[in-house]
Amino acid sequence: MFSIEKINQLRSQTPHLNKGIHLNNAGASLMPSTVIQAIKDQIDLESQMGGYEAANFQKEKNEAFYLKLARLLNTSPEQLAWATNATDAFNKALSAIPFKQADTILTTDEDYASNYIAFFQLRKRYNLKIIRLPNREEGGINLEKVEPLLKVHHPKLVAITHIPTSSGLIQDVEAIGDICENYDCWYMVDACQSAGQLPLNVQKMKCDFLSASFRKFMRGPRGGGFLYTSKRVLEEGLEPMFMDLHSAFWDTPDSYKASASAKRFESWERSYALVHGSIAAIDLANELGLEQIAQRIQHLANRLRIELAEMTAVQVLDQGQKKGGIVTLHPKDWEAEAFKQQLDQQGIRSSIVWSAYARLDLGKKAVPWAARLSPHYYNTEEEIIEVIKTIKSILD
Repeated sequence: MFSIEKINQLRSQTPHLNKGIHLNNAGASLMPSTVIQAIKDQIDLESQMGGYEAANFQKEKNEAFYLKLARLLNTSPEQLAWATNATDAFNKALSAIPFKQADTILTTDEDYASNYIAFFQLRKRYNLKIIRLPNREEGGINLEKVEPLLKVHHPKLVAITHIPTSSGLIQDVEAIGDICENYDCWYMVDACQSAGQLPLNVQKMKCDFLSASFRKFMRGPRGGGFLYTSKRVLEEGLEPMFMDLHSAFWDTPDSYKASASAKRFESWERSYALVHGSIAAIDLANELGLEQIAQRIQHLANRLRIELAEMTAVQVLDQGQKKGGIVTLHPKDWEAEAFKQQLDQQGIRSSIVWSAYARLDLGKKAVPWAARLSPHYYNTEEEIIEVIKTIKSILD
């Protein structure tokens, strides 16, 4: 766990922490000064020499993105691609899966709404079957049910959201990867909320794709994300639905060749200012260590859950044997906007999970919405205590 001195140092490197208690890190965390400066420096360089020239001038630094991210994920640089956000990365990977008519997707009740919308679109096109893995009574995938479903349905794709946007649940993506490894299916992990919050070792996960963004727990800029691809993806020639002159090469008048690396999932155009900001965010995560980051975040989140669970006017919604840094609650007899407004007035930044974001998960919990509080390592014990006191006063 980080020392008090280290927390104070990290807070001193985070501008504007005195302007409120930021508990919306599952939406977008506060960027450290190193990230902000990296973005500003590249924009300043572009203003001096032009965007193309500045990108060429920083060519070596641009390529460092893949090297540094590879260290974070325990993989090789050629298996990584830049993306504009997690959904962009996820959809590009999804478009590469060689679906055929009546294929099956195996997923969960807790998967992200945007992912489900993409699944439904594929169902319209290919008449796919979407089968949801059953949960344990306490929440989280019932691992004993995974292999029997694989044997019966032979899914083309198994898609799991590591940490759902609507819950503190942490799915056991490594155990699922161990099972999928023995079957002829593609395995995709949405790490939108776990990147920057938990250690992500893609070798242990044994996934074929992993998608994430930088704006959440990675503390990077909005407008940046990444995609990991397995060696199997590259060797079998999977490629996204549409590529450009960066991701592929027009080699004859009537043919093209896809990039040999995961860059086949990229596009030429990007903001190199955001790339540089993301590099700074990766550097900080690598320096601090994801094990320590996870311990700190879970400590603060668990304290919130314990205190909230003692309030009779609140229903704490998080389930699962292992829980992360997203705390969801439903204040009884309150409308969403009114409750959030009360928190806003006290300088507490939170977010609302609406039923349309998590219809299956919130439907099972029989609530129309949930308030979401998501601490990061730079939040303090005193802030958590203040939030608890504030919620108690609102509900009394």
